[in-house]
Amino acid sequence: MSMMSMSVWNKAEILVAGGGAAGMMAAIAAAERGARVMLFEKNDRLGKKLYITGKGRCNVTNDCAPEEFFQNVPRNPRFLYSSIYAFPPHDVMAWFEARGCQLKTERGNRVFPQSDKSASVIDALRAELRRLDVRVCHEDVQALLMQDGAVTGLRTQLGSYDGAVILATGGCSYPQTGSTGDGYLLAASAGHTIVPPAGSLVPLVEKGHDCKQMQGLALKNVDLRLVNQKKKVVFQEFGELLFTHFGLSGPVVLSASAHMNEKDSYTAVIDLKPALDEGKLDQRLLRDFEKFQNRDFENALVELLPKSMIPVVIRRSGIPPEEKVHSITREQRRALLETIKHFAVEIACKAPVEDAIVTSGGVKVSEVDPKTMQSKKMTGLYFAGELLDVDAYTGGFNLQIAWATGRLAGLSAAAKEFQKPEDAT
Repeated sequence: MSMMSMSVWNKAEILVAGGGAAGMMAAIAAAERGARVMLFEKNDRLGKKLYITGKGRCNVTNDCAPEEFFQNVPRNPRFLYSSIYAFPPHDVMAWFEARGCQLKTERGNRVFPQSDKSASVIDALRAELRRLDVRVCHEDVQALLMQDGAVTGLRTQLGSYDGAVILATGGCSYPQTGSTGDGYLLAASAGHTIVPPAGSLVPLVEKGHDCKQMQGLALKNVDLRLVNQKKKVVFQEFGELLFTHFGLSGPVVLSASAHMNEKDSYTAVIDLKPALDEGKLDQRLLRDFEKFQNRDFENALVELLPKSMIPVVIRRSGIPPEEKVHSITREQRRALLETIKHFAVEIACKAPVEDAIVTSGGVKVSEVDPKTMQSKKMTGLYFAGELLDVDAYTGGFNLQIAWATGRLAGLSAAAKEFQKPEDAT
């Protein structure tokens, strides 16, 4: 760091690597405590991944109590107790609203900005960074500076900087937003174990080609069960899914993917009409068959199913498409009902980690102090956000982790590392 900048920025500053949700919150929290803070982001703008979350609307958090929150964290929830109880969803909501970002709560307690624009969330964070005089540097952090078991600063392509370091560089999902896994290498250089990263909230690739035939079709009210090869239901949820050219996506599918491991095989079983039990669905089929009794079977499902789904359901039912409706037997009708209530999609694999919304894996949490987010390996090093081996289901839970761990890391780093000049004498 140059002598000129040293006269403005003392040696007790906090250096935050990563200008996403966790990094911005960490920088703000440290600055609130009086520390001088520098925020390093290699992209030309802050919060690039935030812009695309929640389909561009930014699912800020989930309006639930901490106890319910932890039920939506399949990996290492206990590690998050301190950070979440210190900055729970209600406090996050109050924080953003106090800074001009008005929020609303939708189905599933998902919280969004009233504007329906991610920019409203990012603008609130950027305004707070400016108010607290956080210095934003668009530089690529290339290495940590270490001495005698402590991290003493970092190095970018433009120079070296002294201070405690908070790593909030994200995982390796959506690499086009800057989440390219750089933080794993930095953490490993400080002696940390990296749990191999994999996609957590990620679309699923089908074994066959039925989904491709229905690509673009979104179903809002379906029941999805994820069943393994032992016929055990490992996940079940009601909600929305999307058929794609390669398989399945949508909120319930992304959540289901977090329950998959590499050693098991899986089938997604979809109830296309969960509001109707088998008896009521059979009555519905009888009414439709009576109405269309003189039609070919392929033209008798127009009021029951979406158009692109009808050929697939007909093929699976085993009923010839040209068969007249009035000649369909009870056994054939039963086969159709089973197809509708148990529409199975064999899963080949998860989509690549680059397509994941969230990365599982990362810095091993047993090597990080959950009460401060400080490294147990090196003093002067802190972690926040997706870089850690914690992840949650879709619905605002992962951003809540970012806000809470970022805030705790920032407050902890500032409390330990920053001394006012009069305190040091």
